[in-house]
Amino acid sequence: MRVAVVDIGTNSTRLLIADVPDDGTTRLTQLLRRTTVTRLGQGVDATGALAPEAMQRVYAALDAYKNDIDDNNVTATTAVLTSAVRDARNGAEFTQTVRDTYNLDARTITGDEEAQLTFLGATSERPPNDDPLAVFDVGGGSTELVVGHDGTVDFHVSTQAGVVRQTERFLHHDPPATEELQALRTEARTIFTTAVPQKTRQSVTAALAVAGTATSAAALLQELEPYDPVRVHGFRLLAAQCEMLLARLAAMDNAERARQPGLHPDRAPAIVAGLILLIEAMRAFDLDEVEVSEHDILRGAALDLARRSEGSRGGTGEG
Repeated sequence: MRVAVVDIGTNSTRLLIADVPDDGTTRLTQLLRRTTVTRLGQGVDATGALAPEAMQRVYAALDAYKNDIDDNNVTATTAVLTSAVRDARNGAEFTQTVRDTYNLDARTITGDEEAQLTFLGATSERPPNDDPLAVFDVGGGSTELVVGHDGTVDFHVSTQAGVVRQTERFLHHDPPATEELQALRTEARTIFTTAVPQKTRQSVTAALAVAGTATSAAALLQELEPYDPVRVHGFRLLAAQCEMLLARLAAMDNAERARQPGLHPDRAPAIVAGLILLIEAMRAFDLDEVEVSEHDILRGAALDLARRSEGSRGGTGEG
């Protein structure tokens, strides 16, 4: 079946259109993928509400995505809304508008659901392995830390640490001040080590890193212009390389960061906070490197949508 998934996150709004086999396997064929940095979480940490201009940026992206969906003979659609919408007092109203205006099965998912779908997407095409594997999803308003084996989630937590949230909370100068960077590091370290039991962290010897910070770091190190997902997916990203990128980018102002080969200009304002969060996640698990993955919550939500749609059709035939 052909599915369309929209991920409305705190920093970006993304679309995946893919064919998912009907045999229950976890392989899918990607037909179209788009990303627009919409910064829906602008100011949510301080005000507790989605800003009108931020919602309008999402609507503009959805206007374009609706045309893509209509042009591709999609069988089923869904939209998952995450941290910013969960936290905002007008989040439910926004979700309803998305559902009604764009004919999407839109729902605000919990942090636990976000972690589960991320792990499903990240591990869907990996060979079976009994060794514990971590998945780090550094998002705009939250970071999901998931540990599992052989496709099964053993532990998951959604933390209140994200690139938009922490940028607004700590980085008030451009370039950021040394004490601001250190304060962000300290909070991130405390959040991650407190959220995941030490025994769980010590059991992990390998990790996947998904979402914009990790993929941007891989693209920056390779100076990819234009962005090439084939060269990003599977890239081995060292903690030492992240520290090098952090030192370089934190010394620049936003305009200079936006000109760096491999970094989308719209990601420049939040990449410093993102690198700190990724580094501290790696430190919390005592890992020297992570494997960057293009497979993330979009893929997980696509597989979940196909399963739910197949189950619904199967259920109507009995009775």
